[in-house]
Amino acid sequence: MRIFAIQGDTVHESDSLENLQISGLPPQGFVWIACDRSEFEAQLAPLQATIQALCDVQLLDLHVTDLLNTQLPSHYDYTSKYDLLVFRRLAAGQAGNGAEIANTHPTKRSGPPILRRIDTSPVGFGVMDRLLLTVHPSDCAVRDGYAAKLLQNASAKSHAAGAHTPTGSADLMLRIVNHMVDGYLALRRELTRQLDHWQAQLLNPKTRFNNWSSLLDARLALHQLDEVCEDQRASIQDWIEALKTWPEPRDAAGQRERELLQVRSRDVLEHIERVVRHVRRLEQNAETAVQMHFSAQSHRTNDIMRALTALTAVFLPLNLLAGIFGMNFEFMPVLHLAYGFWWAMGGMLLIAIVLMGYFWRKHYLNL
Repeated sequence: MRIFAIQGDTVHESDSLENLQISGLPPQGFVWIACDRSEFEAQLAPLQATIQALCDVQLLDLHVTDLLNTQLPSHYDYTSKYDLLVFRRLAAGQAGNGAEIANTHPTKRSGPPILRRIDTSPVGFGVMDRLLLTVHPSDCAVRDGYAAKLLQNASAKSHAAGAHTPTGSADLMLRIVNHMVDGYLALRRELTRQLDHWQAQLLNPKTRFNNWSSLLDARLALHQLDEVCEDQRASIQDWIEALKTWPEPRDAAGQRERELLQVRSRDVLEHIERVVRHVRRLEQNAETAVQMHFSAQSHRTNDIMRALTALTAVFLPLNLLAGIFGMNFEFMPVLHLAYGFWWAMGGMLLIAIVLMGYFWRKHYLNL
C-alpha cells in the first residue's frame, strides 16, 4: 500500500494508515491511497476507519464488492459523498497472485506476443472531495509508473506542459485514467504493424498464408478490445454528465479548476474514442484483407482453369486429325504418299501454332 499526501507542489509518501489518521488531511491538499486488490481485501476494516475519520464517509458494501471483482467491466457509479469509477487497463504480463491471474487470464492465445497483451484487468477509483482511493491489480505498472512520475515532478518542481501536480482527487483520477488509455494507443500501433504484415502475406501471390489461427485470434482480440473501449467510453461519459451536476464553485479558482476537470475529462473521452475508431478500422481492414485474399485465390484459380481450357482447345483439332487418320479404311487421301506423314504432322503443328497465337493475343494463357 502506498499513501501520498499532495499539497501544492509537494508530495509526501508513507505506507501507514495509522500515521495518516494521526496527521489527517493536508490543510490545502488531498490524499491518494493506492493499494493492491489483495491489500484492499485484507485491510478493508482499517481502510474504512481511515476514510471515515478523514472524510466522514464509508464505502458501500456493493461498491466494495465491485472493487474486489476482477471481471467487472468499466462502469461509473456515485453516491452523495463520493464517486466510483472502474476502468479496465491493459494487463501487463503474468504479474499478480494466482487467483487474480486465473480470473484475469482465463485463456492463453496463440500467435505473436502482441495478441497476448490484449488482456485487461479492472482498476477501481473511489473519488472523494479530498481523498482518492485506487484499487489496482498486484504489481500494477500504471500505479508505480505514475507514482514515480508524481514524485519526480514534485522533487524537480517541474512545470512543463502536462507535468503539474494534480490539483485534486478527481484531477489525479483523470490523469491516471489517461495514462492507462495511452497504453491502448501504444498497443494499436503495434497491432497495426502486425496486421499490415499479415495483409502483405495474404495479398502476396508468391507466398502461401497458413497463419489462419493467429489471424482469427487477432480478429477476436480486436472485437474484445472494441467491447472494452465501449464500456470505457460509456463510463467516462457518465462521469462527465455527473460532473455537470456538481455545485457551482463560489470563487474564480474553483471555477477554473472545474473547467480544467471538464477539459481533461473530454480529452480522456476523445482518446478513448480515437482507440475505438482505430480498432474498428483494424477490424474492417482484417476482414477486407481476408476477403481480398479469397478473391485473389478465386481469380488465380479462374486464370488457371482458363489456361487449361485454352490448351485443351489447342489439342482438340489435333485429336480430330489423329482420329481421322486412325480410321481403318484402305483408300484414304495422303495415306499412301511417301511424305504423307510429314504433311499430316506439319498441318497439325500449323494448327497448334495458329491456335496458340490466337489464345495468346486474347490473354487466355496468362497465369
